[in-house]
Amino acid sequence: MNQDQLKTLVAQAALQYIEPGQIVGVGTGSTVNKFIDALATVKERLRGAVSSSEASSERLRAHGIEVLDANAVESLALYVDGADEIDPHGCMIKGGGAALTREKIVAALAERFVCIADESKYVPVLGRFALPVEVIPMAAQQIARRFAAHGGVATLRLQGGQPLRTDNGQHILDVTGLCIDEPLAFESEVNNWPGVVCVGVFAHQKASVCLLGTPEGVRTLRF
Repeated sequence: MNQDQLKTLVAQAALQYIEPGQIVGVGTGSTVNKFIDALATVKERLRGAVSSSEASSERLRAHGIEVLDANAVESLALYVDGADEIDPHGCMIKGGGAALTREKIVAALAERFVCIADESKYVPVLGRFALPVEVIPMAAQQIARRFAAHGGVATLRLQGGQPLRTDNGQHILDVTGLCIDEPLAFESEVNNWPGVVCVGVFAHQKASVCLLGTPEGVRTLRF
């Protein structure tokens, strides 16, 4: 199976976690798009969804699934999202789609985080994928210098030759050269740097379950 087929496989597998009457937290990205399409086949079982991005909200509404504001719910039983990397402890790097802040907000509402990914995303240590960090624009260079002290190289993400703007109106730094062997401590440290809106390490909001697409089928990892 190719990568696209593996994404479809895990997206379909995530439907087993949907229970009647639930409001489901929905992430962002190419794998999640396949989950949204799969979710449409059981939409009559849902009360609605809380989305982590404008793009996902648009796709959900196109399927006739009601999108609720995160402020309208006290908690979610389930959040389903992909990952750019996931380690053997369920910690992740996320934000390749620039939605990391809203993803982390919705993940924090959920009792269970189900990560859907193909096997290429499973790594022994986080850091091979460039770490996305959402920042307030005036702090970008200051934050880049802090990452340099950690051995990282921070690059401003561009779109059409201009700095990419997130759904929150902020910029993204993509940081390479990191080896994140203590994700929880690293996430806590970077989140305290002035000007950081959100760092794309998900250790405080790590996965409860990962549905990993492999040529042999879906491998279920529990953390």
